[in-house]
Amino acid sequence: MKTRKHILTAGLILLFTLLSVIVLIPLFAILMASFKPATEVFRKGLNMSIELPVMSFDNYLCLFTGTEGYFTWFGNSALLTVIQTVSTLLVSSFVGYGFAIYQFKGKNLIFGCVLLVMMVPLEIIILPLFQLFMGIKALTGIALIDSYAGIVLPFVAQAMPIFFFRQYMSGLPHDFVDAGRVDGCSEYGIFFRIMMPLAVPSFAAMGILVGMNSWNSFLWPLIVIRSQSRMTLPLGLASLLSPYGNNYAILLAGSVMAIIPVLILFVGFQRYFIEGMTAGGVKG
Repeated sequence: MKTRKHILTAGLILLFTLLSVIVLIPLFAILMASFKPATEVFRKGLNMSIELPVMSFDNYLCLFTGTEGYFTWFGNSALLTVIQTVSTLLVSSFVGYGFAIYQFKGKNLIFGCVLLVMMVPLEIIILPLFQLFMGIKALTGIALIDSYAGIVLPFVAQAMPIFFFRQYMSGLPHDFVDAGRVDGCSEYGIFFRIMMPLAVPSFAAMGILVGMNSWNSFLWPLIVIRSQSRMTLPLGLASLLSPYGNNYAILLAGSVMAIIPVLILFVGFQRYFIEGMTAGGVKG
């Protein structure tokens, strides 16, 4: 049995090492290409060769000191990511907590609708959502198009975080809720002072996922944003490619810099991420 266990462990280590290498190969290729001039990228394509004679920091210098507005795009994405993550975690955790703790008529039916929403891709609701925004502008005069609110509001309550928080909080002892009520704590006090500290791993796990999705969001901001000054980082980098010029070298350098915040976020919270995902997957 011990021999079989050792063989299985070695096989899993080998498998995950191989998968890690497969994932890191394109990232390393992009990193190497970001130090090369565009002519080299066109001539040889993306590769992992380290060619010191043609490699330099010119692409990064052009990205940071040029007129492309990279720091504006970066700041817009950072601001929207923080707002989207905080608002989504707060609202979705409220809803998930309600499904996990309270008993009310139609609870299972409503939760079933939440599960159905998880199966609907974003591309299907884009046109109705855009028409809704135009209707709101016509009726109330509130312009959600070309605004940050138009990006954030439609995704404040998301099905996946609601489902995850419901599963996680269903596994927490409900005796804490009863004890809080006996001690005279309000329902909001129970959530913020008792349940939220117990659910820190779930908030960290969902914070990473929601933050990554918001940081990398492209399709919906592309439809909503009109002004150059409000462009997010994915939109700004995409604007480098046009019929009048293709700045692939600067695009690769910007893509490398865009990956860094996501890596920092994951490395900093990976312990909570793994704990929250494993706990949320087995509880409830």
